[in-house]
Amino acid sequence: MLRQIKPKNARSKRALEKKAPQLHENPKMTLFLRYTSCSEIVQLAMGDLHSLKRPMAQKFTKKNDIHPFEDPSSLEFFAEKNDCSLMVFGSHSKKRPHTVTFCRMFDFKVLEMLELHVDPETFRTISQFKSAKARVGLKPLVSFSGTAFDAPVANNYTLAKSLLLDFFKGEDTNNVDVEGLQYMVHISVAEEEDAQPAPKIQLRTYMISTKKSGQSLPRVEVEEMGPRIDFRIGRVKEADVDMMKAAMKKPKGLEARSKKNIETDIIGDKVGRIHLGKQDLNDMQTRKMKGLKRNRDDDTEGGPVVSDDEGEDVEFDGGVEIKKIRV
Repeated sequence: MLRQIKPKNARSKRALEKKAPQLHENPKMTLFLRYTSCSEIVQLAMGDLHSLKRPMAQKFTKKNDIHPFEDPSSLEFFAEKNDCSLMVFGSHSKKRPHTVTFCRMFDFKVLEMLELHVDPETFRTISQFKSAKARVGLKPLVSFSGTAFDAPVANNYTLAKSLLLDFFKGEDTNNVDVEGLQYMVHISVAEEEDAQPAPKIQLRTYMISTKKSGQSLPRVEVEEMGPRIDFRIGRVKEADVDMMKAAMKKPKGLEARSKKNIETDIIGDKVGRIHLGKQDLNDMQTRKMKGLKRNRDDDTEGGPVVSDDEGEDVEFDGGVEIKKIRV
């Protein structure tokens, strides 16, 4: 494991704080690793997932003798060394063939892991589809279909939904350009049946195109872009209760502060009130004018006295104009 480094200056302290867990998470970097034995199908699947995740992805081609479920310390080392919050580990063995393991980290410690086995019969790569491809760095539309993903009780499929959504969502944004929605990632699962094997998770990717429909709204069509992957769920490592509690922790009063002093007017727009501190207009720096300059012989407490055109004395008390009529 990496040794704990104490910051020696402000610059190194800022760098360590940037790597620490954040209240508002930054876009998650994904690291792709492989085991000493990794089948060609797994390598092709990881290559396609890497191309969909770019540029927030880093891929290592060197073989690593790592057993994630037995000893995750090596994964934690790579996560801290490369500042990655997600990891995809590919392996192949006789007992667990064509395996892709998704790992999610918190504070560079393994939080959750999900083992997925690729079906080699239905697997198709991106290059096997002759359709157009999405550009690098675009956010996809992510859709899930299947009641298993929305189960009220947490299960393997709800964990798969959370991990895959975290993997594909990319950067957070408030505004989306319709022209930038070029492709969709659709993840589906069939209904579970008694005395039957657990249904597979089907991953499909489609290009989105709009065509004239003769109406105000265009006709939307989709064309499969690839890859086409069917996963079978394997081993699962659920998150530790204390670690999950720390990962989901929020500062006290955060929600109350975010909703306080926010109202909606009659038009329907949100209006917020900002409370500022008490303002002292005497301390404000204004344009220097000879007429407002205080005389040394002036005994008035409120401020300088100048004469206006009507022969009245005008006194400035804290920025408030007070007129004194001569008698």
